[in-house]
Amino acid sequence: MTPRAPRTPVRVLLVDDHTLVRRGVRLILDGEADLTVVAEAGDGAEAVELARARDVDLAVLDIAMPRMTGLQAARELSRRLPDLRILILTMYDNEQYFFEALKAGASGYVLKSVADRDLVEACRAAVRDRPFFYPGAERALVRSYLDRLHRGDSLPERAVTEREEEILKLVAEGHTSKEIGEMLFISAKTVERHRANLLQKLGMRDRLELTRYAIRAGLIEP
Repeated sequence: MTPRAPRTPVRVLLVDDHTLVRRGVRLILDGEADLTVVAEAGDGAEAVELARARDVDLAVLDIAMPRMTGLQAARELSRRLPDLRILILTMYDNEQYFFEALKAGASGYVLKSVADRDLVEACRAAVRDRPFFYPGAERALVRSYLDRLHRGDSLPERAVTEREEEILKLVAEGHTSKEIGEMLFISAKTVERHRANLLQKLGMRDRLELTRYAIRAGLIEP
């Protein structure tokens, strides 16, 4: 009988803004014969660029990162590379982030505190198109579903649009309207219009209040 050819390892893009975290996660994944980290990125924007340039099967994304969060990157990657599997690896045991990750196209949600136990299994599940969630997230999913079923509700709408969220994050990071326009390939005037809409929609007065909101929403770290 002809022996089967060895299976090609799953090619992983690892995305986290902390070098030490990436190093530790890489040690976990590269210790498995069927997984290999082929690229690393320090923020969501770099992740999108690398995923489009490199042949990767799975992106493992942190949530809170500069320039573009992991959730923003997940939405962009899902649109541009629908065959790419996405896994969120985060410190946030938070139902809001969990549901946003699902809406963004993630196949799984893993806590960093148990990465040594769950990450490898989650990666393997993701590439097989199987969901992987930590136990708390599964309970949240069932509880939310039952609550909404009881009330006859649908999932809540986002408070801001994806473009407004991008601009909110960059404003909170201290970028000028001109800099934001150059990053997003829009005019400074368009940035100012979005910023004015954000202030009105969120009932806020200035950059400081927008920054506090961005911290609460997990777009930037305090």
